[in-house]
Amino acid sequence: MALQGLVDWKGRPVVNPKRHGGLKATMFIYFLIVMTNIGNIPTLLNIVSYLHGTMHMGIADASTTATNFFGALCVFSFLGAFISDSYIKRFYTILIFAPIEIMGYMLLACQAHFPSLHPPPCDVISRPDECTAVSGWNLSLLSLGLYLIPIGEGSMRVCAAALGGDQFDGDDPEELRGKISFFNWYAFCISLGGFVGLVFVVWVQNNEGWDLAFALSALMALVGTVVVLGGLPFYRHKVPTGSPLTRIFKVFVAAFRKRKLSLPENLMEMHEITDATSTSIEILDRTPGFKFLDKAAVDDGDTRRWSLCTVTQVEEAKIILRMLPVFLSSVLGYVPIPLLLTFTVQQGGTMDTRLGATNVPPASLFIVPIVFQMIILVVYDRAVVPWLRRATGYAGGITHLQRVGVGFASSIVALAVAAVVECRRRAGAAVAEPPMSVFWLTPQFFLLGVMDVTSFVGLLEFFYSEASAGMKSIGGAVFFCILGLASWLGSFLIQVVNRATARHGGGHGWLGGANLNTSRLDLFYWLLALFGLVSFFLYLLCSWMYTYRHDPGTQPTMEDAKLSPATTKQAAV
Repeated sequence: MALQGLVDWKGRPVVNPKRHGGLKATMFIYFLIVMTNIGNIPTLLNIVSYLHGTMHMGIADASTTATNFFGALCVFSFLGAFISDSYIKRFYTILIFAPIEIMGYMLLACQAHFPSLHPPPCDVISRPDECTAVSGWNLSLLSLGLYLIPIGEGSMRVCAAALGGDQFDGDDPEELRGKISFFNWYAFCISLGGFVGLVFVVWVQNNEGWDLAFALSALMALVGTVVVLGGLPFYRHKVPTGSPLTRIFKVFVAAFRKRKLSLPENLMEMHEITDATSTSIEILDRTPGFKFLDKAAVDDGDTRRWSLCTVTQVEEAKIILRMLPVFLSSVLGYVPIPLLLTFTVQQGGTMDTRLGATNVPPASLFIVPIVFQMIILVVYDRAVVPWLRRATGYAGGITHLQRVGVGFASSIVALAVAAVVECRRRAGAAVAEPPMSVFWLTPQFFLLGVMDVTSFVGLLEFFYSEASAGMKSIGGAVFFCILGLASWLGSFLIQVVNRATARHGGGHGWLGGANLNTSRLDLFYWLLALFGLVSFFLYLLCSWMYTYRHDPGTQPTMEDAKLSPATTKQAAV
C-alpha cells in the first residue's frame, strides 16, 4: 500500500517503506546538518568579535548586528518553508538555496582577505578612539554577505528538518519512535557540527585569519550539499499541495463574508473534501472552538472566489490560531538567550583565557554546553525517553510543552548566574585585580546547554507535530521564526535600555562604548532575568490553555491510520 502523499525521486508513489525513507535516508540529512553547522555556529557565536575587532564597530553596534544576523538566519526559514510546502519538494529547495549560503561566505572571505575592503588594523581595546569603523561601500558589502548566509542557511535548515520528518510514517508505531528520535538526533548533529567548528574553525579565525575561516565554512556547506544530493534515490518526497498561507487567508476571507450567517444545526452540512476536489494529503475532522471560522465551510450559494472552504481548510486555520499564544509567549521567553550568548563572548574577551600554557578563545567556551548537549541528548533519547514512555504512556516520554518549560526555567537561572559573575568580574577590574578565569563562565554555559536540550528540541517537535500534513515546513519555520524574532526584539531592547540609561547616566548607557569595564552588563543581566521570569509565567498560562491535536497520552497504533485529530487538553505543567 502506497504511503499517502509521498513519492520517490522519480515521482512514483512510495509502496515499499523499507526501500525509501527510514534511518538510511536520514543519514544523508544528518551529514548535511553537521557540515553546515561546522561553519555556521562558530560564525554565529564569534561574529561579534569579527565585527568589533576587525570591522571596529562599537559594542552596542556589534551586538545589534550579530543578533540581527541570527534573527535573519531564523526568519528567512519562512522563505524556504513556503516554497517547499507550496511549489517545490523540500529536497530541491535545499539544492536551490545552498549556493546562496556559499556565496555569502565567499563574499565575507574576500572582504576579510583584501585590506581595501575593511578598516585598517588598530588597537580596539587600548586605543579605541584611533579606530575607524567600517562604513560606506565596505559596510554594504559586509551587510550583503551577512544576509546572503541567512537566506541560504535559513531555508536549508527548515527544509532539512521537514525532509527528515517525512522519512518516517507517524501512523506506524515503529516508525513513530524513529520520527521522535529524529529530532533529538537532528539537534545532536547541530551540536556535533558546532563542536567541530568551535575547536577547528574558531582556531582558524583567531590564528590564521577570518578570510580562511569564511572560506572553510563555504567549503563545508558545499561538501554537505554534495553528500545530501547522493541520497536522492533513498528519500521519501512529500508532494507540495499549494500555498498553505493562501488556504488560511481564504478561510478568514470566507468567514468574514459570512459573519452574519448562522451555523446550521446539522454540522454534517458543512463543505468537505471530495475525491474530485481533493488537493490535500490529510483530511481533518471538525473541532470545537473558533466557531466563527466554521462559517467559511457553510455553503450559502455564494459562487464568488474565496467564499467557500472545506472543513479541512478551516481546521488548518484553527491550528494556527491555537498555536499563536504559545508562539508569542515562546518569543518572549527566548529574547534573553541570544543576548546572553553574545555578551558572554565579550565577557570572555576581558578575562583570563589561559588553560595551562594554552589560551582558549572565548568563543571556544561554547564547547562546554555543546558537549553537555550531545551527552544528554544521547542519554535522553536512549535511556530517559523509554523509561518516561513506560511511566507516563506518552510517546515522547513527556509532552513537548513540558519539555520547553524546563528549558525556560533553566534560562532564568543562567541569567542570574551570569549577573553575579559579571558583577564580580567588574569589581575586580575596578581595583586592578588579576583578571578572573574565563572558566567562571562555565555555569551559565552549562545552563544554556540544558535549555537547548529541552526548549530547542521541544519547540521544534511541537510545531512540526501540531502542523497539518500540508504545513510541515511552515511548522518548522514557525519555530525558527521564534528564535529570529527574539533576536530582533533583543536588538531593540539593547537600544532602548542603552538610550534610557544614558539619559540618567550622564550620557553613558549601560551598554555604551567599547570598554566593557565601564558598562553595566551586570544590571542588564538582572533586567533580562526579570524579563525572563515574567515571560516564563506567561508561557505557563498559554501552555496550560493549549489543546493538542493528538492526545500525547496515547501511543498511535496501526488502527490510527486515519488522520483525524483528537482534541484532548493536556496541561504543560
